Amino acid sequence: MGFPENFIWGAATASYQIEGAAYEDGKGLSIWDVFCKRPGAVFEGHSGDVACDHYHRFREDVALMKELGIKAYRLSISWPRVLPEGTGAINEKGMRFYEELADELLKAGITPYVTLFHWDYPYALYKRGGWLNPESPLWFEEYVRKIAGRLGGKIRHFFTFNEPQCFIGLGFNGKEHAPNLSCSNQDLLQMAHNVLLAHGRAVKALREVIPGCLVGYAPTGTSYYPATEKPEDIEAARKAIFSPDRDNWPFGIAWWSDPVLLGRYPEEGIRSMGEDMPSVAPGDLELISQPLDFYGQNIYNSRPVESDGKGGFRVVPFPAGYPRTCIDWPVTPESLYWLPKFLYERYKTPIVITENGMSCHDVVSLDGKVHDPNRIDFIHRYLRYLRRAVEDGVDVRGYFHWSFMDNFEWCRGYDERFGLVHVDYTTQKRTPKDSFYDYREIIRSNGETL
Repeated sequence: MGFPENFIWGAATASYQIEGAAYEDGKGLSIWDVFCKRPGAVFEGHSGDVACDHYHRFREDVALMKELGIKAYRLSISWPRVLPEGTGAINEKGMRFYEELADELLKAGITPYVTLFHWDYPYALYKRGGWLNPESPLWFEEYVRKIAGRLGGKIRHFFTFNEPQCFIGLGFNGKEHAPNLSCSNQDLLQMAHNVLLAHGRAVKALREVIPGCLVGYAPTGTSYYPATEKPEDIEAARKAIFSPDRDNWPFGIAWWSDPVLLGRYPEEGIRSMGEDMPSVAPGDLELISQPLDFYGQNIYNSRPVESDGKGGFRVVPFPAGYPRTCIDWPVTPESLYWLPKFLYERYKTPIVITENGMSCHDVVSLDGKVHDPNRIDFIHRYLRYLRRAVEDGVDVRGYFHWSFMDNFEWCRGYDERFGLVHVDYTTQKRTPKDSFYDYREIIRSNGETL
């Protein structure tokens, strides 16, 4: 049976990771602009000041996207580029960049899918308390309404947030991302609730300003797959994925997705949070659970689990010498079968794989080409499992490969290469990798070449 005829084959990037032009044309500061200046914060002092210079080279990049043959491109908008203070007056030069980018994509026959927030939070709002400020959902709604008002005639597909697990769990939980704060569990939970309220307000605003637009959400989360296909191991994996863990809830799936898709926080999680649980006002969950057209999920890897024989689960260690990517993540193609399957069973909403890919030690070889057989093998293995999910009845609408091009990989700087296109950061020369051409054939055949 394979992938449906209208399957969305795409690729993804994010604003701070590729745009550069960090201090040009009236753009305001983001928390990442500030964080990258902190000594030791980012690998070898790298920053997104220039990145891939996409701000100036977007037409060249869209031409490469057209050559690749993607049907859709998932980009993100830099909030401080269009609203330098986070609220208030629009920066016309910043907004014009996205208008022109949308025009270029449409001219190339590529549908833009816009992520409204991919981590580059306005520094001006951070100084006012950021996501801990009770007004933060209103700030986000104002930003979204202005984006919708200006871009709604060109862009009809949106994701509200990318990976709240990461920008809260890695930015405010003593981890390695901006702004690198160590907040109390109570404050983390309040920030999470405010983000979810902001999501709900954004969905309502988009539908009011752009009737007929399609809206989704792009979380990630710690996930698992059954070590065997015994019924008890399958149930153990399902339980592991959706069980809120007090110590690891920021990276949980249920904590961030149950309120959005089911209109409730997981009961087990509420009990475990105790007095740290934020106050949920009447109407909050109704606002948060605005109907979505699709549910995005960023999926890179999972851990195998088995039944513990007592109704619970036990994580199974990887064997010695298990395959890993250059960023040291396990290669577990089973992830693209089991997680979409479990998500669709629970949330009954069409699934879009919003990120999937791998980091490799890519170099331009003596022949002038970039040979990345490991990435080609990775894509084929993972997409075969995704095809199995489709054939087993999971409503998967699309797949966005991460990433279209090499870019700034957050605290790892330019040490990791995830792209289908190699970027020489000194010259900004783009070189399509072997995986670029292989993915092009996958798209042309609608997955028949896998």
